[in-house]
Formats: sequence, structure tokens, C-alpha cells
Amino acid sequence: MESLKASMKWDEDVFKREYDLVVFNIVAVRDFNFGAMENKGLNVFNSAYVLADEATATDADFEAIESIVGHEYFHNWTGNRITCRDWFQLCLKEGLTVFRDQEFSADMRSRPVQRIKDVIRLRARQFAEDAGPLAHMVRPDSYGSIDNLYTATVYEKGAELIRMLKTLIGDEAFAEGMQIYFERHDGEATTIEMFYKCFEDASGEDLSHFRRWYSQPGTPTITASETWDEDRGTLTVFLTQSNPKTPGNDKPRSLPMPINAAAFNADGKKIDELTLILDGEETVWTITDQTERPLVSLNRGFSAPVRFDHQISDAQRLALASVDDDAFNQWDVFQTLLKEDLLAMAYKGQSAPNAALVKAVAAAIRNAESDPAFAALLARLPDIGELFQEHTPAQPIALDNARKAVQKALSAELADDAERILAKASPAPFAPNAEQAGIRALRGAMIALTGAMRGSASDAKLKAVFDAAPNMTESLTSLRALCASDAAGKTEAIEAFEAKWTSNPLVMDKWFAVQAGTATAAEAKALLAHPDFDLSNPNRVRSVAAVFAMQNLAAFHAPDGSGYQLLAQVIAEADAKNPALAARLLPAFEAWKSVEPKARAAAETALISLRDKDLSKNAADIVTRTLA
Repeated sequence: MESLKASMKWDEDVFKREYDLVVFNIVAVRDFNFGAMENKGLNVFNSAYVLADEATATDADFEAIESIVGHEYFHNWTGNRITCRDWFQLCLKEGLTVFRDQEFSADMRSRPVQRIKDVIRLRARQFAEDAGPLAHMVRPDSYGSIDNLYTATVYEKGAELIRMLKTLIGDEAFAEGMQIYFERHDGEATTIEMFYKCFEDASGEDLSHFRRWYSQPGTPTITASETWDEDRGTLTVFLTQSNPKTPGNDKPRSLPMPINAAAFNADGKKIDELTLILDGEETVWTITDQTERPLVSLNRGFSAPVRFDHQISDAQRLALASVDDDAFNQWDVFQTLLKEDLLAMAYKGQSAPNAALVKAVAAAIRNAESDPAFAALLARLPDIGELFQEHTPAQPIALDNARKAVQKALSAELADDAERILAKASPAPFAPNAEQAGIRALRGAMIALTGAMRGSASDAKLKAVFDAAPNMTESLTSLRALCASDAAGKTEAIEAFEAKWTSNPLVMDKWFAVQAGTATAAEAKALLAHPDFDLSNPNRVRSVAAVFAMQNLAAFHAPDGSGYQLLAQVIAEADAKNPALAARLLPAFEAWKSVEPKARAAAETALISLRDKDLSKNAADIVTRTLA
């Protein structure tokens, strides 16, 4: 109710849209394939995204509820009162509404932190989708099954295109264009072209070239190089773009995009700030009359949904991070350096983490403690799935070992800080607001780092945190750390959690998921055989099969094929009961061609075994495209 009221008020204030009915109904359903559905006047929600209290829900749950309730309410105008002419316009209502719910969450919480979280999700799911056999246009021109059109590309990339539009034409013209859209098309079924005509009328610009984003799959790569002329005091920045070949698009074209940029001197004084429009293969930015080489911050706030290769030294990156006033780029500098370190350890024979980098990350975390939510994000290491796109063939086990080594080194560097932060009591009384959630997020990061130490002392600390956890956020975080480190108290904690919550299905979903996230294929198979596992309940299936296959990549991509065989078995059994659920598990295989040869052969075998079964139209469509 609080989320709904906040959503209504925000839509009135920001988009000038009021609710048009006397009553707003919400129903919660335990057995539901999706997060929610925006039926006019009667929103249907998965109970996981409605039912929450301090004892049973984490901060992530409260945040997701706020976002999803907002998303479905915002559909009242962008999806219901104005809807889509046909299924090929789905990105219009979903991409636009995702953009609106992201903006809502940013205003309700921390805008920089929200932007980082949005980009983490985009890179994890949509970039992977764009790089694999399931890549497709934001506005597809065909589909095998309509259920399979509800993808990260349609939703998250669709939202990024709306965000770029806003950057291109400016806040004022964007706001005016939205009002034209609402007034002109209220009660109508529209298209992407009708939507963009409103912004052309508001801005006076021809946006037909920009709409190319809707018809070209793949993630562009921007390469930025710099030339410093010390004698003339001039820095020249060259930006070039390249676009990958994708299924059905052998001749990709350049795309127009806004690149937010700023330049600083070594003392942190801002020299210049502007939006560069890369509208072809290359653009040039020249900074003149400087006595020392400027530090350049590019794609600030992730203004374009691209892979970015800024060709500067590590020392220049760290110097930039120390003066940059863009929180996203501060965070991304360390993500870039950590990725390079993890790849060097996994593939180039580097024997240990870069000690100087570990110290720099630790210092950045300490410096950010006044904004604990941001500090917690600085403590996050890149996920294994993100690293698949950096090197082919990918070796998930080597990447996992490298990640554990860096996490252990960082935990040693921050050991005193972790002890100090965890010695303080968790905020009380509990409130699911941004301020408290940020404090608990940093505490959670320190709990995870404590687990990375992997020893009897850290095991005891983790178990003590678990036993004393005052809320579900810390209870689950400490249980996850115990499972990840295979700590001495792991089994006792798992049993205690189950005994306490066995009658609460939503909490038991979390119990299954925590274990699946660190399980071997054999351990995940045991979870599937647990008396409380229910193949007919989508939430329960996702808590084991989806978490194992999409978050536990070292185990899922095991060279012996055990992970692939397990998921294929679940998909085949689920398909007979719930084709849409089975189809949504299949994208776990989308990176199969990127892994090392032995695992790749095992994945192909599993996919062929599925192809040869009598699958539903939903599942068969994805298997066929994945193998193509």
C-alpha cells in the first residue's frame, strides 16, 4: 500500500498522470509465472512481490516490491490507457515503463546507486542475450512464441533507448513530448513511430536515424583513445564505434548515441562538461589551453548502453576515480580494473591478485562509508557471467577461482574495517527505507568478506552473526556466506533456518536459493528431491534450477556436463506442466558456445537431447534458436 501510494503521487508529480478509477485492486498469487501483470484496475502479483515484513523479507525484497508495484501501476497510462497496436510494439509499453519505474526508484532511494544497480542487471542479462544465439532486435519483426518476447532486450534495453532519447533532446523537450504523447494518444493503440513523432514535435528534431536502435541487435563497443600534445596544451579524444554481427544481421550499421563527458585537472577542478553525439563511426573532442594533461570521464551515468574501452593506463584510471564527481564512473573504474585482474589470473598466468589494486579498492570503500549503499557496491566483484564476454573460450572454474582469490585478498585488507562495522548494532527499530538499507548493505558486504577468509576464526564469526541476526537481510546474508565458504557451521545453520521457516513458502524459497547458489550439481539434485520442492510452483523451481544455472556458473558449466544434464531434466519435466516456465529456464544455455570445448560439447549434447523431445512451442522455439 505504501509503494502504491508513493507510485501514484510520483506519477502525478513527475508525469502529470492521475489514476482514473475509484478503486485499485491488487491480488497476490503464489503460483504465478511472472512477477506481476498490469490488468486494468486489477493488478495481479506474484506473492513474493507483495507479502513482506521485517521478519520474512530482505531489503532487496522491499526494494523489488516498491519497484514492481510502481511498474505495474505506471502501466495504467503506458500500457493500458495507451497500449500497443501489435506485439511488435511491446518494447514501447515495457521499455517505457521500465524507464519510468527506474526513475521512480531513483527518486525514492539513491539515484547514483539505482543507476549502478540498473546497469549491473543490464550487463548481466541483456548484454549476455545480445552476445549469444538469442540476440534479437528491441522491436523484433517475427517471433516463434509470444511468451518468449518478454526478454531483457525488450525491457531493459528498451528502457535504455528511452533514457538516451531524453539525453539527446534534453529534459524539457522530453517532458513536453511525454505530455503530447499522453494527450494525443489517450485511448489508442500506438507504435514506436507514433511515440517518436511526439518528441519530434516537441524538440523540432528528426529522430528517424535514432530509431535504428530498434531494428539492430547487438551491443556496440566504443573505443576511446587520447592524444596529449604537451607543447600546445591540447588533449584530443577520439571516440570510435563498432557493432557486432548477430543472428540475422551480417552488416551492422553505426548507431547514434549520446556520450556524456567531462574533463578534470589533477586537482579535481572541472574543465569542461558536455554531451558528445557519436552519430557515425567516429567523433573527436578537443580540449585546449591546458598546462597539464586533463583527466577525461566518458559515458558518465552510463549515458549509452554500450561496452566501453577507454584506452588509458591503470594509473590514469585511478587518478580519474579520485577526482570524478560521477558516482557511476567512480564505481565503474574499479569494476574495469577488477575485471582486468580477474582475467589476468584466469587466463594469463598471473599468480595472485594485484596488491596495489586491492589496496585502492579497500581505500575507496573506506572513503565511501558516509554513503554505505555506494560503499557496498564498491565491495562487489564482477560476476563470472560478466567475464564471459571478455574472453573466449570462457573457463568458468578458472574465473571462479580467480574471483575467490581476489575476494580473499580484499577481505584481508578490510579485516579490521569489517570487524569495526559488524561490531555496531544493525539499525533498530527496523525500517525498509533507503538509509537503513544502505547500512545493512555495507554490513552484508563485510559479512561476505568475512566468509571469504575461509578459516576457523571467520567460520565462528559468521555463525555468530547468523545466530544473532535481527532481521531477514542479515540472516540470509550470513547463511549465504556460510554456504559459499563451506564453513564449519554451515549444516547447523541450514537446519536451523529450515526448522524456523518450514511453514513459510516464501522464506523457504530463499532457503533453497541460498544453497543452489553455491551447490554442486549433485547437491542441487538433492535439493530437487527435497520433500518441499514442488515442480508445479514456479517460484520454487526458479529458486533451485534458475539460481543454480544462472548464478552458480562454475557448477552449471562444469566440464563433465552434470550441470547441463540437471537443468535439461528439470526443463523437460517442467515443460509438461508449465511451458512458459520451461522456456524461461532455457536462456541459461545462451552462453554455451562461449565456454571451453569440453563443457561446450556437453552443453550441445544436453540441448540436442531437449530438441529431440516433444517440447512445447515455447521451449522448442528457444532450443532451436540456441542451437542454430
